[in-house]
Amino acid sequence: MALLSAVSPLSAGPVLAQGNCYGETRTFATVPAAPGFPEGIAVHGNLVYVSGPATFGTAGQGPSKIAVFDRDSKVQKSTITVAGEALGDEHALSCIAIDGDGRVYALSTQLGLLRFTKAGHRYVQESYGAPLPDLPACVAATPGEACSPTPFPTPPIPNDIAFDEEGYAYVTDSLQATIFRYPPGGGAPEIWFQSMALVGGGDLPIGVNGIRLDPRREHVYFSVTFSLSDTSLGAIYRLPLVDAPDADDLELVHAYTAGEAPDGFAFGRSGKLYVALAGANAISVLDKRGVEESRIESSPGDEIPLDAPANVAFNDPAQTLLIVNHASFTRDASHFAVLRTWVGDKADPLEKPQLP
Repeated sequence: MALLSAVSPLSAGPVLAQGNCYGETRTFATVPAAPGFPEGIAVHGNLVYVSGPATFGTAGQGPSKIAVFDRDSKVQKSTITVAGEALGDEHALSCIAIDGDGRVYALSTQLGLLRFTKAGHRYVQESYGAPLPDLPACVAATPGEACSPTPFPTPPIPNDIAFDEEGYAYVTDSLQATIFRYPPGGGAPEIWFQSMALVGGGDLPIGVNGIRLDPRREHVYFSVTFSLSDTSLGAIYRLPLVDAPDADDLELVHAYTAGEAPDGFAFGRSGKLYVALAGANAISVLDKRGVEESRIESSPGDEIPLDAPANVAFNDPAQTLLIVNHASFTRDASHFAVLRTWVGDKADPLEKPQLP
């Protein structure tokens, strides 16, 4: 727990409350195997957007895509295909967000932060933010040079995105232990926060991962999937929503200690936090104090089981949680899907700023 010793724990370890009842986990929609490996999900009006592939080994394969589903009928209505990728090289699309005009923002490992505007039956693509910079490791950087706190050089991997009400876009970089921030209107990303606590470990050293603002818009919450000190450790942290937080501001909200691998998450209107556990094939439900009150898991008879869930969003009219099956460890294409389960909760509305 060396990386956790410098922060103020709100809760550590699961404390399961009895009597919590959620619905069965069922299939909302299957996701096409090409490109597969879905990760991002966003709901706007009657549309559900699901992005991918969030994986390695894509060189020589087809372009990244966003599948667009009807929220009520669950039918795939259209596909947004990313243009401009060098398909002979590694290319991926991770998470997505929506602005006040319903435009879709997606994180591309090659192209940076993309924006898609609906025009009739198609979507027009434009560049909104530059790709994340490839930072040298601080141990080898020159004085004053922007660098990464990782112990050795690693490439940037943009993972999740969240807007604040002013239009700043906060983006996690899972391999460079950095949270970047794009200014309103886009452009070049700037380093917002870095820490050794954000560094990942293991064969797939995914560190800082999911990111959201809390319901009161006072804190930025984020997950760390695999701790550098011990890959069985993962955590939810928070920082104050200020221009320049420092290391002393970092607080531990909840520690996962058994290889659960926390990934994306979402706040409910109830104040509960629903966390996708990729390693445990479950959804962890944290109360307002950061205490785990229950877990949502598959049943033996489920058509498609929870398989490395990567992210979650809400279908408010049905009070259900939509869960993206990433299937990143099994790589089972039949598990690429969005699942749903009744939770009796609605979304804490995400910031959808008006942007130029």
